[in-house]
Amino acid sequence: MKFKHFKFTNNLKLRGKIISLVLPLVILPIIMIGGVIGILATEQAYRGITQTSEDDLDHIAKFTIDLLDSHYQLFQVYKQERQQVIRKELIKLTELAYNLVETQHYQHRKGAVSLQTAQAMARKSLKQVSFGEHGYTYVLNSSGDLLVHVTREGDNVFDERDEDGRYFIRAIIETAVKSPTGQVLHSIYPWRNEALGDRFPRKKIVAYRYFPEWDWIIVTGGYIEETYEYEEFEKQSMADLKLKIKSKRVGQTGYIYCMNRQGTLTIHPDAEGQNVADSQDLVGRYFIREMSQKKNGWIHYPWKNVGDAKPRMKIVRYRYYKPWDWIIAVGSYEDEFFHEANVIKWRIIASMLILPLFVGTMAVVLLVIASRILTEPIQNMITVIRQVMKGRLDQRMPVESNDELGELAIAFNKMTSMLQRNHEMEASLAQQGKMASLGILSSGVAHEINNPLGVILGYASYLEGKMSPNDPYFNFIHEIKRESKRCKKIVQDLLSYARTPKPTLAETDIHELLHQIIDFAANHTDMHHVSVLKEFTPELPCIQVDGDQLRQVAINLILNAGAAMQEGGQLVVRTTLDESYVNIIFADNGAGIPEENLEKIFEPFFTTRPLGTGLGLAITKQIIEQHQGQITLDSTVGEGTTITVRLPVTREAYFNGFEADTAG
Repeated sequence: MKFKHFKFTNNLKLRGKIISLVLPLVILPIIMIGGVIGILATEQAYRGITQTSEDDLDHIAKFTIDLLDSHYQLFQVYKQERQQVIRKELIKLTELAYNLVETQHYQHRKGAVSLQTAQAMARKSLKQVSFGEHGYTYVLNSSGDLLVHVTREGDNVFDERDEDGRYFIRAIIETAVKSPTGQVLHSIYPWRNEALGDRFPRKKIVAYRYFPEWDWIIVTGGYIEETYEYEEFEKQSMADLKLKIKSKRVGQTGYIYCMNRQGTLTIHPDAEGQNVADSQDLVGRYFIREMSQKKNGWIHYPWKNVGDAKPRMKIVRYRYYKPWDWIIAVGSYEDEFFHEANVIKWRIIASMLILPLFVGTMAVVLLVIASRILTEPIQNMITVIRQVMKGRLDQRMPVESNDELGELAIAFNKMTSMLQRNHEMEASLAQQGKMASLGILSSGVAHEINNPLGVILGYASYLEGKMSPNDPYFNFIHEIKRESKRCKKIVQDLLSYARTPKPTLAETDIHELLHQIIDFAANHTDMHHVSVLKEFTPELPCIQVDGDQLRQVAINLILNAGAAMQEGGQLVVRTTLDESYVNIIFADNGAGIPEENLEKIFEPFFTTRPLGTGLGLAITKQIIEQHQGQITLDSTVGEGTTITVRLPVTREAYFNGFEADTAG
């Protein structure tokens, strides 16, 4: 490319161009100084904001624990007071139940009723006693048999355990039997009643007294929480506390959440009640388990929420709240921490690099101009050199300057002209040598092959005359005769290759011809390991071709494909109708042809096979061109080769194809 506004550079040497255009780049140290100052200031801002953000997380975690502890202390005092009241009420109910049993026993002792009737009346009365919403009175003996119970009467519960694994029934029986006469005892244990739909254990309090005359232990119990006068108030207070914690935002998207040591979320904006103990971050770490195990500390982990384009690092401060066995966690994304630091960074960059940026812009403009002046001529030369390497010896380098590059272009053009003349001379001599060799080879082939072929044809004709067409071997003899004739024709074509033989055209069904060729070629040794797939377009018109020559073309291409698939493969023979041309496509998945051989593959005597003559594809191309058709090849090493043969449908297409070839 020629720069009209920079003609002064045309007569400069390369060193002069570098000095005059690259010298302004010395201003780069100015930009580097501004950049170093900006980096140091930004790092300092990051450190300060990171420490401040971590202090905020720790402060929020402590504040959350204070909120939970205030709620706990408030209702703990109330629960203790209320528990004393409940215990007294249960003692009264138990004594009342005891008196009912004692009354029935007294009636029995007087002889008014039988023991069985007295106990039945006592059972009926005791079942009427209730406490709270789900509390009731039940009776068991020292063996643990439930004598009175609203749902499980008759069961033995001696080995029942509470939610802590304690044999609480055994403990009740042992203390009741050993207790002084008339003493009412009480017990508190955790219990989860599945029949009531309990998901978590609740505290149950019972009062009991032993009636030794009948070996009855009279028990009255209920859930503590169901006996609170202000139960709804406590629930509402807890709901308000959760709402206050969940509404607290940390940064832009961070939040506070609480969970128990088993990983169940007790307070969470979205997933409250779910168990997340098996949650893993993006590197597979069980971070929830780690938090539950350590109880206190910091944790960093990569996390990707739904809708995020990529994962982000999350930082969490977590603390342990012992009264409820909870983990309180406060988390946020690190990039939200650094938002303010990023703002500060860009302010520093804007303030520190305005002047260096302006000077740097000027340097960049000059550098671009320098690179274009220096590299575009070199790129043009490289393009021309690549074309020459591909055999385009008619290409020339443009000479646009008087410097070293201009001198190099002039010398290269002279060298290319000499190579072109030498190449044309060598090609002419090589072609003459090939044609001479072909003449000698053809004479030898005609002499050595025609005579045995004549004998084969004679015997085949003799056998054909002796056999009936219905004989199963008749087709084999006919095939031998036909292929022998084709061999003679090939020899004739070889003899006449240098004088361009003309095809004998006849109306031909391409599909029928291909069926015969494929069936014949399938028996060849090179094709035993290859599967041939036919994909023929229906209603393909008959066209004017030389059947024998086209047979030679197809067999040659099929056997070449088989030779390229020594380890086995698939050959697809496909026909299509494209405008006024019939296309015959041979596609294999063999070894492919290297790029450097693609332009020489149709040249006479060029072959890559140790025993090949190099005439097969040359004759094939000659036959197709004599039919005014076209043959193209597309190949990729390791993937396969596709050869497309295009034959005109009508005489007009022949004529047009001929004109097109002549014009080209």
